Amino acid sequence: MKRLLDWLDERTGYRKLTNEALYEHIPGGARWRYVWGSTLSFCFVVQVITGFALWMAYSPSSQTAWESVFYIQHQMWGGWLLRGIHHFTAQAMIILLVLHLMQVVIDGAYKAPREVNFWTGLVLLQLVLALSLTGYLLPWDQKGFWATKVATNLLGIIPFVGADLQKLVVGGSDYGHHTLTRFFALHAGVLPAMVVALIAGHIWLFRKHGITAKRPYKKKDAYFWPDQVFMDAVACLAVAAAVLLLCVRHKLMGPHGPLGADLGAPADPSEPYSAARPEWYFLFLFQFLKYFPGPLEIWGAIIIPGVVMGVMFLMPKLADRPRGHQFNLALIAVLLAGSGWLTWAAMKQDKADPAYQLAVTEADREAHRAAELAKAPDGIPLAGAVALLRSDPLTQGPKLFSKNCASCHRYDGHDGTGRQPDGPPRAPDLKGFASREWIAGLLDPARVDSNHYFGLTKFNDGKMSKWVKKNVTGYSPEQREQLRKVIAAVSAEAGLRAQRDADARDAATIKEGAALARGDIGCTECHAFQKPDEDATAPLLTGYGSREWLVRFISNPKHGDFYGSRNDRMPAFAESQILDTQSIGILADWLRGEWYVPGRDATAAAK
Repeated sequence: MKRLLDWLDERTGYRKLTNEALYEHIPGGARWRYVWGSTLSFCFVVQVITGFALWMAYSPSSQTAWESVFYIQHQMWGGWLLRGIHHFTAQAMIILLVLHLMQVVIDGAYKAPREVNFWTGLVLLQLVLALSLTGYLLPWDQKGFWATKVATNLLGIIPFVGADLQKLVVGGSDYGHHTLTRFFALHAGVLPAMVVALIAGHIWLFRKHGITAKRPYKKKDAYFWPDQVFMDAVACLAVAAAVLLLCVRHKLMGPHGPLGADLGAPADPSEPYSAARPEWYFLFLFQFLKYFPGPLEIWGAIIIPGVVMGVMFLMPKLADRPRGHQFNLALIAVLLAGSGWLTWAAMKQDKADPAYQLAVTEADREAHRAAELAKAPDGIPLAGAVALLRSDPLTQGPKLFSKNCASCHRYDGHDGTGRQPDGPPRAPDLKGFASREWIAGLLDPARVDSNHYFGLTKFNDGKMSKWVKKNVTGYSPEQREQLRKVIAAVSAEAGLRAQRDADARDAATIKEGAALARGDIGCTECHAFQKPDEDATAPLLTGYGSREWLVRFISNPKHGDFYGSRNDRMPAFAESQILDTQSIGILADWLRGEWYVPGRDATAAAK
């Protein structure tokens, strides 16, 4: 072995290099305050290794980026851990850079002749922030897409060159495929190359000028090996442990918690995203911009941050003046305190904003739903992951209802998305429409004219409402039992998935109820039920609440099978071209509770 090492040293001179690295002179001996540079180097190496590993499974295009990240997160062995380490180590680097900057300024290690080294450190800080910003978009999910769009829009306010610079970064006039490929090229190529070059220069200059230590020394001078190496190793191990803890933090809180970094719903430029926020280390700037509305935005986004960064670059020169070092210390303290306060203020405002909290809940729900659909037997469609939610009744149904129906109707008392519309409802609440419980409420004398049903419609004093209050009020127990069977028969026409087992179990009751509806109860005096009736004057009960019935009704409630000329304000959504056929079908499926459910539908398919 000695002969091999001698041969290797003769060809490479590794012993001299190792000796210079390990036996660097440290005035005053090893200290914990010197570990920040080593932890940053450790983090960057971790980022390079995990970045290359992620690159092997990542596909940078607007139609495949989310899909490939989903594969990494949910299907690739250890992918969630790999992605989590990369994500949280990037955040750890921001904290470590700030701590390193504080240590350098406090120790005066930025003063002559170390100005250039200090400047390279400031540039490295900006490059790491740029890496974080460009990496935020790469999963091509909603939060990354919209947060990046907000950030890059700030480029447009730069005088003279802003519009052209924004177009260059975005890759055109619209955010899309070329935006992603540009950010990927920056994140995986240009910026890392610049960081490597600057780190090399930074370390070379650090070695040239040595460690700056405060006098008098509390301990004797020592070498980098072994004490400082041990401290650096412990610090790197602590960083690694913190990153791993962040990767599994949700799992520690519950057995079903997500692992690794979050992945939002696929980016969809057509879907507004109210939960868009930058990562926590940019929140201070996000909050700062709120104090500079409209034409003043350039001050908060460009001028003031530019002046602050310019003053920081002048810190080595300012230190040459009387009390210059004290000024620099005060400046760093004010910047850190101000950034911390702005971050806290942003979080506090978001926490107190019900609309934002609802948007976050909705975003989390859609992210979870997108993953469910991607794991379904049909998987991700050829149109791309964005099509998963666009055609999903559970996701789009509430939005369509809120936009097109909630001005009159309610869904369990709200607009379908959990928000409360202005004013009282002017049409029935459609939660559970056509179910046995819903029809039973409609035929309840105490509820038929309530706001849950006909209360604020013109049908409040119509034939149906009057019949219920006049006849059902005086029903005997036997008649109420007959009515119960009729309700089961009418509701069975819908074929609701939630009642499928009950309908099969109560087949005899349903058959008897159908006969009663045509006989003693007298539904067919006004309605057509299970056979054509040209004299019917009320909505068709054949297929009542089925998908076909609902699609036809939503398309044109003025049709003779429904309300005809007696229709009360409800638009013909298809004929008026308010909604297309697909949207009407999605809305009908949502009202009926027809959407993919993991486990249930897989079991049904297996049968």
